[in-house]
Amino acid sequence: MLRLGKNRPGQMPEPKGPGPAGLSRAQVQTDGEDVSGGCRDGWTKRWVQSKHQSDYGKFRLDSGKFYQDKERDKGLQTTEDAKFYALSARFKPFSNENETLVVQFSVKHEQGIDCGGGYVKLFPATLNQEDMHSESQYYIMFGPDICGFGNNRLQVILYHRGKYHENNKTLKCRINKDTHLYTLILRPNATYEVKIDNEKVTGGELEADWDFLPPKKIKDPYARKPRKWDERLQIEDPEDKKPEDWQDSEFIPDPDAKKPDDWNEAMDGVWEGPLIPNVKYKGEWKPRIIDNPNYQGEWIHPEIDNPKYRPDPTICHYHNISVLGLDLWQVKSGSIFDNFLLTNDEEFAEEVGNMTWGLRKDVEQQWRELYEEMEKQKEAEEAKKKREKQRAKQEDIWGLDEEDEEENEEDAEEEAEERPKQEGSGERASVDQKEAHFEQKDEL
Repeated sequence: MLRLGKNRPGQMPEPKGPGPAGLSRAQVQTDGEDVSGGCRDGWTKRWVQSKHQSDYGKFRLDSGKFYQDKERDKGLQTTEDAKFYALSARFKPFSNENETLVVQFSVKHEQGIDCGGGYVKLFPATLNQEDMHSESQYYIMFGPDICGFGNNRLQVILYHRGKYHENNKTLKCRINKDTHLYTLILRPNATYEVKIDNEKVTGGELEADWDFLPPKKIKDPYARKPRKWDERLQIEDPEDKKPEDWQDSEFIPDPDAKKPDDWNEAMDGVWEGPLIPNVKYKGEWKPRIIDNPNYQGEWIHPEIDNPKYRPDPTICHYHNISVLGLDLWQVKSGSIFDNFLLTNDEEFAEEVGNMTWGLRKDVEQQWRELYEEMEKQKEAEEAKKKREKQRAKQEDIWGLDEEDEEENEEDAEEEAEERPKQEGSGERASVDQKEAHFEQKDEL
């Protein structure tokens, strides 16, 4: 489903046919206009495959291996491994100036994606869809971006004054095989919110979480930390003295050792007695630690207003938003994109999410778990058969089983060769009978 526009209908439309993306059998609207195409292949007429490269990966309409409703849950699925994808759909241009903009869609990585994108992009009306590529200018890039273990980011990249800006927070996406709903909300008061599965995961001020503008405050370039500023939280007690009887030598000269009578210092050097362990050794003495009475705390560099800062009320105000695109790279294909929604109504977006992703999630998860369990059992049975076969080969020291297998293979080949001959003779006999029958009928 691709639902576009600002109007909030009273209820979800009844199923009529596949939408422009073929992503569900729900009616697709652009300010009330039906653009579904009216047939199963309508999505191929609505969505445009880029020709910028000749080897872009292909999409198909599919609900995957596990779903709640096979027809309703169909979406755009990537089908080729290690491919770039470039597909887009155009709609009537609109602006989010002084309006809330909600971008929402669902994606299912049922293949267990290891490296690839699962995000969408919003483009201006100037985009040439047949030439769309990774360097094409876009306004918003939003969705999961996964590459390697632990590197699962939720990208929120926004365009402003000729540059792309990433969110300064580290946002994590979901990496399991279930369908997940992703929602980005940009509000006219320069705040935002990101939701996964209709639950808020982050939010705040646009200026604070993206580097669109120079900072409001900067460190005073003329401020210097005073030389006598004491940042030591604790110090050694200056009044603590080492006891006079403190023994800090681990070894001492043996007091019972005597210099040999024949020791010649001119020849042998200065005589030094052997060392023995000091029984009174107490270790290295250190003064006790006390709180620093002169502690002033960590010195904080004072800040001043940044003379280069200028507030910009046009942040994330986009004009002529007119194309939604899937511009991706995937190593392992199989991701299914569904339920695209652009609206200015946050509550409506949440309702749509609950009526699409919300209805399928539990059944889909149960089916996925059952499917995975069956796959595990199948793999275990195949592994067991392989082990039994290997064990039989090891025990068959005379090679009798191999001879039997060869004979069985030869018999199977002979049967395969004889079968066409028998079928051919049977067909000829059948034809002869039919001819005889027809001749007999003519005579009668």
